[in-house]
Amino acid sequence: MAHRGEHQHLRYNPLRDSWVLVSAHRMKRPWAGQVERPPEEHIPRYDPNNPLCPGNKRANGEGNPDYDSTFVFENDFPALQPDAPDPGSEQDPLFQSKAARGVCKVMCFHPWSDVTLPLMKKEEVVKVIDKWAELVEELGTIYPWVQIFENKGAMMGCSNPHPHCQVWASNFLPNEPALSDRCQRAYYQKHGEPMLLQYAKREAEKKERVVVESSDWLAVVPYWATWPYQTLLLPRRHVLRMSDLTTEEREGLAAIMKRLLTKYDNLFEVSFPYSMGWHGAPTGPYLKEDNSHWQLHAHYYPPLLRSATVKKFMVGYEMLAQEQRDLTPEQAAEKLRNLPEEHYKTR
Repeated sequence: MAHRGEHQHLRYNPLRDSWVLVSAHRMKRPWAGQVERPPEEHIPRYDPNNPLCPGNKRANGEGNPDYDSTFVFENDFPALQPDAPDPGSEQDPLFQSKAARGVCKVMCFHPWSDVTLPLMKKEEVVKVIDKWAELVEELGTIYPWVQIFENKGAMMGCSNPHPHCQVWASNFLPNEPALSDRCQRAYYQKHGEPMLLQYAKREAEKKERVVVESSDWLAVVPYWATWPYQTLLLPRRHVLRMSDLTTEEREGLAAIMKRLLTKYDNLFEVSFPYSMGWHGAPTGPYLKEDNSHWQLHAHYYPPLLRSATVKKFMVGYEMLAQEQRDLTPEQAAEKLRNLPEEHYKTR
């Protein structure tokens, strides 16, 4: 059998019931396409014009407190509002609509603009995790889905360099978690064990795609990864939601996040751009249901491929046919795994 790292082949993604085309040989082709500007490295610790800095005014005229840890506020330009009108039910199968309600919050990780999660102290990252868990529990009493996500870097559409994330809660289960819910449920019904719990055990044994690991957590480039240096962060025990994590697991999560994100930054010695987010069991009315098929996990989707200025484009074939990647997950994991865990800025 030909070595799969040298020839194109398909890999199955059980979380999405889809296939990914792996074409590792394409990394040999010369690149004459778009080159991005490298991320800004000289960001002021405090900028009087930055609406996320402590004490500054935001676009709606409200002032931020002089916060010294995390700070959460209602998004000034929310995509979801709790009192949106009902568009009415449409019976035509081609023109359906229904109500979309919710809340959108912004959460600052730290008062300084010139730090990111890998450069924060472990105890500061623990406070971020505690606040995430608090928001999931608080908003989850009402809403079926609470999406925590971070867009890091201008390349990922982040409009502000200050360390922050967003939390959107909705009265509906969005497409991606709904698909993940169906796939995890089907696997659980067939095999009697949560898919991602079994997957973490298998990856921990194989080692070839592991980037960092600890007694409580495992970060891998998933077998079915689409983005070049995509990672999946998993707890080793069965955990449904972030609010279920123990104090020790939250401390362990802070440590492994710092290790993983330091390796990301060290890859091209830039503040590594990515979109990341947490998926856990649905909330709201789902709290009364059996969600044993679910396993808490985080997805990291970084776009960089060849250097700090050349990213992977999801266009053409990826948009019209199926997802495709240019190096094997094993190659990506090895590169990340072999990087130092001391941040390049602190050496």
